[in-house]
Amino acid sequence: MEGKLLIQNGRVFPMMGKVIPKGSVLIENGKITAVAERIEVPDTGSTEIIDASGCLVMPGLIEAHCHVGITEEKKGMEGDDCNENVSPVTPWLRAIDAVNTMDAAFDDAVRAGITSIMVGPGSSNVVGGQFAFIKTKGRRIDDLIVKAPAAMKIAFGENPKVNFSGQEKSPVTRMAIAGILREELHKAVQYRKKKMRLTKDCPKGQEPDFEPDFRLECWMPVLEGKIPLKAHVHRVDDIYTAIRIAKEFGLSMTLDHCSEGHLIAEDLAKEGFPAIVGPDLSSRSKIEVQNMAFKTAGILREAGVLVAITTDHPVSLIQSLPICAGLAVKSGLPLEEGLRAITCNPARICRVFDRVGSLEPGKDADIAIFTGNPMETFTRTMCTIINGKIVYRDTGF
Repeated sequence: MEGKLLIQNGRVFPMMGKVIPKGSVLIENGKITAVAERIEVPDTGSTEIIDASGCLVMPGLIEAHCHVGITEEKKGMEGDDCNENVSPVTPWLRAIDAVNTMDAAFDDAVRAGITSIMVGPGSSNVVGGQFAFIKTKGRRIDDLIVKAPAAMKIAFGENPKVNFSGQEKSPVTRMAIAGILREELHKAVQYRKKKMRLTKDCPKGQEPDFEPDFRLECWMPVLEGKIPLKAHVHRVDDIYTAIRIAKEFGLSMTLDHCSEGHLIAEDLAKEGFPAIVGPDLSSRSKIEVQNMAFKTAGILREAGVLVAITTDHPVSLIQSLPICAGLAVKSGLPLEEGLRAITCNPARICRVFDRVGSLEPGKDADIAIFTGNPMETFTRTMCTIINGKIVYRDTGF
């Protein structure tokens, strides 16, 4: 465990509660133990002190949807483990089995003040597999895990259509995508009912006469509400189809990308599903993203949708996350909401707000110190702290 670390004299933006113009944050054994205007510690020499004068101190930034370590930069097919694109349904795939922590994007993330990410398979399949929420510094993926599985990836629209039409197999239409997903969920529901019935009827002290199905067991956390569906959706019709199916089966879900969400913002607010918006800092390279715009996040937030912002790395580079938030602010998202869209909001959406996303006692000491607002182009990251350990420090700090 790490020792004590005291950050002093910075402008502290805890995300929960008021900004402290000149505040302090105390870290002990990898956790935040105090956030206040002034914190006194015994002068024993065992506490490292960081003077953050003139800097902004805030929670480490969070990327809610990316493929860091799974789609590696500059490594071609050898470094691309994002899509098992020969089968439309692969729920048993686990992100943690494909993430290469040596991917350069991890260091880029740390230098940008990004301390945790939601990472998983791509969108070539109707069901892609299991996402994981992990920290951004370390060699062994098992040591970085905050939550795994953290979501089940599903995809609608152009990506699975294009992938499987080239293989002359289903799905090649949106109807087939929805039908395949419904069939898979129906099988999972029936499997769970049978498992519960046999377990209930089994005499005490005995094992039920039930053979587990590895593929369908992967759906149990989804059906039990422990993790959400993570739906790749761009177009309005795909968004509505995802919502229709989630409601049919009583499942929680996040709307990832949600490129045309601003066209149906009021409806989405009523439905109550959160949106992870982006990657808007990329070209309109596909037909289904023709209405992609930085204004989407602000319009959705104004309507009452819980919004996070994504780079979808490597579609946009991971280090551009705060800039993407800034461009959303430029297009109408309120300033503080821009910061929340890359801190506390993604923490809530990814269901890890008990650990990260704000500066509060008891939470992981994941902290970023910036020269100013990180959404501004010329702002530098002065220091990045993960689990109470300084993992990056600007040479001038």
